[in-house]
Amino acid sequence: MRLVNFDLDILRTFATGIDLGSYAKAAAQLGRSTSAVSAQLKKLEDQAGAVLFRKAGRGLALTDAGATLLAYARRMLEVNDEAALALRSASLAGEVRLGLQEDVGEALLARVLGQFIRSHPNARIEVCVARSAELQRRVAAGQLDLAIAWDAGADGLAGERLATLPLHWIGPAGFDPLLGAANGPLPLVLLEAPCVLRDIATDAMDRAGIPWRCVLSSASLSALWAGSAAGLGMTIRTRIGLPSNLALLDPAGKLPALPSISLTMHRPTGDENALSTLLADLLRDAIHELADVGNLSTRV
Repeated sequence: MRLVNFDLDILRTFATGIDLGSYAKAAAQLGRSTSAVSAQLKKLEDQAGAVLFRKAGRGLALTDAGATLLAYARRMLEVNDEAALALRSASLAGEVRLGLQEDVGEALLARVLGQFIRSHPNARIEVCVARSAELQRRVAAGQLDLAIAWDAGADGLAGERLATLPLHWIGPAGFDPLLGAANGPLPLVLLEAPCVLRDIATDAMDRAGIPWRCVLSSASLSALWAGSAAGLGMTIRTRIGLPSNLALLDPAGKLPALPSISLTMHRPTGDENALSTLLADLLRDAIHELADVGNLSTRV
């Protein structure tokens, strides 16, 4: 059987269009005409020997073959980009001070940092996992080169919005906090103030006229997960890092609706640290993929 050599340039167009939700947007981002992109996709189907797209309303959706190829395309592009980075900047040395919000820390640390150190063996990373407000304070003070945090609103440090993630009420599967509502306020498990998600949760309850009480307050996200899993009350987070013993709650749609929240990248003004720029690129791509694969967000 004759083996096919897929064109990485075409695979990048293929993946970019899916990431952006539009091949017209992909053409603009990649600096190509829409007709050139269409020709690339036709060539890709010829190489694959399969139909990759099907009509879905006014747009396109992937066939089973398309979804399979997309998974391989992402892996091939990741290896390609890692090799390019390694060859271009293996000689780079120095330290990057990285700050991560606790929710995204576990989801990103192993994959992104491992890839970064393999590509830049002479680099060293100092990681700070902390609350969003603390991360923003440290970036503003020049104590971090890069941080990923929840958008703290108008008073927060300006940054690059990476994704917008829906917030959810979270608790153990089958947990219905409204069953006990007649006996008292709804139990909440929340991070200590000041906390933007705590404010969102309590404001939503107050606007809906639902009495609530905080039964557990902690500075640790793991304590929130443990308290919720124990059935003490429900909490509020995105789906990123959601433990397997917890679930999204929506008993009969009676809980107040929640907004979405932006995940933002912060860097010091005028920062030209080459290593932090390379790490920022890896983190940006990883967050976009995390949101896309989990269908978690509105991409930016």
